Amino acid sequence: MNRTQATRATKTTRIATTAATTAATAALLALATTACSDSDVDKVKDRAASATAKAGEAVASATEAAASKMAEVKDGADAKGDVKVDGPTKSENDRATAKITATNTTDKKADYTISVNFRDGDGNLLDTAVLNISDVEADQSKSATASSNRSLSGSPKAEIGRALRH
Repeated sequence: MNRTQATRATKTTRIATTAATTAATAALLALATTACSDSDVDKVKDRAASATAKAGEAVASATEAAASKMAEVKDGADAKGDVKVDGPTKSENDRATAKITATNTTDKKADYTISVNFRDGDGNLLDTAVLNISDVEADQSKSATASSNRSLSGSPKAEIGRALRH
């Protein structure tokens, strides 16, 4: 992984951790207002801290894994402009899925390696997946489905994080 990729991965991890902390804090405040005693509040705090840590670890792990897979691509050209999310994110087998379409704008057959970010309605990163679309003919398009690595609640949106043509 080069310095730019490492910096992006670190920033993404910080954002994800902050988002998880914010969500857990909101849950803590909501639960704490209905708690009956200091002991109940302490239990809620412990659960919120545990949930925050687990959510942050899951996002950080997915982000690191995606960065590692993207770094495996040698001599890849930036192709983010050739790739798009085709339609809304759906739920399939308890995971968020999105149809991704790569359009090969070159005159040779190409493969694409794409990182897909799943975000909540506030833009917080929930998960990152890597998708390969192979053997896209010159001046043609080909689609595949990206799936989150874990179950995501709500209605996450998919976006292209990075795309490499090789």
